[in-house]
Amino acid sequence: MSPEAVARVCHETNRAWQEVTGEAPSLPWEQAPAWQRESSLDGVRHALAGVGPEELHEAWCRHRLADGWRWGPTKDPELKTHPCLVPYGELPAVQRVKDDLFLTVVRVLGPLVSGGRRGAGPDVGGA
Repeated sequence: MSPEAVARVCHETNRAWQEVTGEAPSLPWEQAPAWQRESSLDGVRHALAGVGPEELHEAWCRHRLADGWRWGPTKDPELKTHPCLVPYGELPAVQRVKDDLFLTVVRVLGPLVSGGRRGAGPDVGGA
């Protein structure tokens, strides 16, 4: 399994969580913008390195800020604003759960990632 395949599962898990919580869901992986797919892949790389939810969120914030995003009351890809560009401790519980779900998916699938830090498993599919 590739890191990209894990990123896809994480993205789709995030979409499901968005639907359950009433948040407007992201587009499916195949239709998601490149910046969003890269964000998921970057998160997978950090999670495979063993970071916790707070470090994962901090890495996400750094990636966004480096790409010109800033805090805003609503998520707007065109304006590059996002309400989650705050310290981890200030995130609403529903957003912290999203980070926990992401990490759980990576921890479960991580051992299957070929060449991954968590142990190389069989290549059971690609992105």
